[in-house]
This record gives sequence, C-alpha cells and structure tokens, in this order.
Amino acid sequence: MAITLVNPSGLPEIPVYRQVSIASGAKLVFIAGQVAWDAEGVTVGEGDLAAQAEQSYLNVGTALAEAGASFDDVAKLTVYVVDWIPDKMPLLLEGIARASAKLGTTPKAPATLIGVATLDVPDHLVEVEATAVID
Repeated sequence: MAITLVNPSGLPEIPVYRQVSIASGAKLVFIAGQVAWDAEGVTVGEGDLAAQAEQSYLNVGTALAEAGASFDDVAKLTVYVVDWIPDKMPLLLEGIARASAKLGTTPKAPATLIGVATLDVPDHLVEVEATAVID
C-alpha cells in the first residue's frame, strides 16, 4: 500500500479517522468534490444529510475506482457541510457508515470538515473531495 495511516502519540485518537497519512506511492489522484448526484445528475436524498453523505462517499469511491484506487489509497479527505453545527455529526457519520458498508471499507484518512453557507446547488448539503496516492 502506498498509504500508511497513523495516530502519533501526543495527539488525540479520533475514532473516525487517523491524524497522519504517510504516502510513499508514485501517482497522485485528485478527486473533485463529489455531491449527492446519481449517474444521471439527479440529487439523491434531498433534505437528508445522511443520504447525501452516503451518496457523496459512494461517488468518491466510484471516482477512485476509475483511477485504480480505493479508500485505502486516500491520503486526505475534505468534507464540506452546509450550515454545519456539531448536532449534525450523527447524521454525517450515519451516511459515511452506510457508504462504508456498501464499499466494504471504512475511510480512515486524515479529514477536515468545513462548514459552509451553501454549495453549488442549493439542494446539496455535503460535498466530499479526496486525494489518493497509488503506486
């Protein structure tokens, strides 16, 4: 594997991701922010953060697969959530868990969650972008 994920001593352990990603591969894969669109461009889960998080992560998985990668190769995730408040975390994690079950893997790469006022389409509640490293 081109990615090693670690939690250094001296930093808190966060159950849903690792603090550091060490990349040793030769090819970088940059995945554009993925939203809750299906293959036809129809929004999935209108008004439902968990459903949109699930679809966004599934779309990242599809994009990674096209590049010959998977979530095991992801070095960094960035998640944008509309009108973020901490009370939304259980819904976000629910969507990620559902996507993980379908993908057969749990994303553990270092992640940054950013609250935003809006995304490209008013119906979109979450957007996920990824950077992967493969050999």
